[in-house]
Formats: sequence, structure tokens, C-alpha cells
Amino acid sequence: MLADFFLAFASLATVQAALKYKGVDWSSVIVEEKAGISYTTTSGTTEPLEKILAESGVNTVRQRVWVNPRDGNYNLDYNLKLAQRAKAAGLDVYVDFHYSDTWADPGHQAIPSGWPTDIDDLAWKLYNYTLDSLNSFAAAGISPTIVSIGNEIRSGLLLPTGSTSNFNNVARLLHSASAGVKDSNLSPQPRIMIHLDNGWDWNTQKNWYESALKAGPLTTSDFDMMGVSYYPFYNSGATLSNLKTSLTNMANEWGKEIVVAETNWPTSCNSPAYPFPSDLKSIPFSADGQTTFMTRVADVLAGVKNGNGIFYWEPAWMDNQGLGSSCESNTMFSWPGKELSSLDVFNAI
Repeated sequence: MLADFFLAFASLATVQAALKYKGVDWSSVIVEEKAGISYTTTSGTTEPLEKILAESGVNTVRQRVWVNPRDGNYNLDYNLKLAQRAKAAGLDVYVDFHYSDTWADPGHQAIPSGWPTDIDDLAWKLYNYTLDSLNSFAAAGISPTIVSIGNEIRSGLLLPTGSTSNFNNVARLLHSASAGVKDSNLSPQPRIMIHLDNGWDWNTQKNWYESALKAGPLTTSDFDMMGVSYYPFYNSGATLSNLKTSLTNMANEWGKEIVVAETNWPTSCNSPAYPFPSDLKSIPFSADGQTTFMTRVADVLAGVKNGNGIFYWEPAWMDNQGLGSSCESNTMFSWPGKELSSLDVFNAI
């Protein structure tokens, strides 16, 4: 019994030592507050979301940045205001450039309105947009710790010009974005991330990075981190075992820091569109299940060389609790904004 206790304690200590970045994406909070949403702790006390997050062990918040959204939500000004709140609460900021006017993901990577489409002018525009945006953060006294140059760019970025049908263009755009980060006034310099989805699929990661790096303009010195999305409800192949294999291979092959940049677990999922992965089926759809899932993913990261971060995607988006999945709710707050016990997992990982 005593031996079991020490083994469990040692495992937890390993996780705590390994995960430098413990975070959530909180991009929608200003939109939610404008819609009348407020947040309460598990004990029922109303507090700003950033205070609840910090008290629960979160140390970094992720923020998506859109270029020219129609309603202004998620643009640069929106994000500067949000980042100021994070800084005041003692939270670090992770800037997630979508390089689009709206969602950027494997199925959507549209060039922002008014941007050029030929590769020479587009690469120059991307460099200057990245540089100017980060200089605005610097001028506001905010030094992001992580900057992602694109979001889930498995199909490329700034399509059609930056499609993976032409990896030279992909590589050139990423090299330009990286240069924009490095040439900014930010001090200290942030870690630069490239972010793909399907982190559990080693073949996808392998083929993408080999192709991008072989193309020429992009080199391994252009980025510090490999970020992945890991969602359990889109493919039965998304097992923890496959995730471990993929992340281990990525770390060993390229020596970069490894981060799970997006993940979720449901508290309710009555009719999932896809079968859940075999080694996750024992985890319940509940707050306790969220805690178990996050702990297991953190354990995987702790066992990977340079595995040092995990980010839960939009745990407080009350007006979109399904978070794009076929599950009814994946948030760590119950309607209309009460913290669930699972949010405290960040204190344990």
C-alpha cells in the first residue's frame, strides 16, 4: 500500500515538473460577457473568469487573433484588451494567429480581405502583419510567451496560395511569419509554434513536416514548438496510445518542444458522431471524466521528451457548449457559468 502511494506521488510529481504551460483558450470571454454571461466558482462566488482560471492552476491563456472580422470580435484590439486582463491576473498569453478574417482550420484557411494573393506580396504582407501586431502587444506592455504562426494548418495557410499542393509556398509563408515574430519589439522573444490537427496521427505529422522542411525556405530554426490538436470525438483512431507514439516520434525526430494546443472531453455526449477511441471508453462523460482525461493526456506529455504544455479549448464558452462537436457539452462550466470541479485539474498537472 505504501509503495503504491509513493509510485502515485512520483508519477504526479513527474507531470507537475514536465508541464510548463497549463492553459486554456479563453478567446470568447468578452463576447460572452457582452451577451450577459457571468462566471461563478464552485462555491457560487461571482468572479472574473481570469481570476477563476488562475485560482484553478491555469498559468497561460490562449487567444485567437483574426485579421478583419466583420463584427470586430477577435481582432487585434479585442485581443489587446483581453491580454491586458490576463496580465493583470498574472497569466501568460499565447497568441494564436489564424491569418484569416474568420475561423482557420483544416477546412478553412481563407486569405484575409484586401490581402494580395501572389506569393511574393503575400509573404511580405504576412511578415509585416505579424511584425506590426506583435509590436502592438509590446507597446501595450504585453510579452506573449507563445506565438502560433497559423492555426491547424495541415491543409496549408492563406489558401489557395499557401495550399499544401505547393509546399514551397507553405514553407515560404511560415518563414516570413517567423521572421515577423523574431523582428518584433517583444522582449523576451516568445516561443514560435507550428500547429497541426490530428496529433495522434504520426503519419500526418511526419509527412507534413518532412514536406515543409524539404521545400527549402522553412528551417528548423524558424520555430521552437510543435503544437497539436487532440480531440477524442472525431476519430476512433485518436487513442492515447497513438498520441504517445506520435508525440514521442515528433520529439525524437525534430527535438522541438511538444504542446497539446487544443483538447476537450465531454460532460454530456448522448449520440456521438464517431466511436470513441478504445483506450478512452472507460472514462465517463462528466466533470470527473474531464479530470481523468486531462490527467491521462498530461501523463502522455510527461513521458515525451520536451513535452511541456496542454491547453483546453474554450472551457467557458457557455453559448457554444458543444464546441463544434456532436457532444452536448465539453465545457468546464455548467450553464449559465458555474465552474465545474474539473477546472481544478490544472492545479494537479
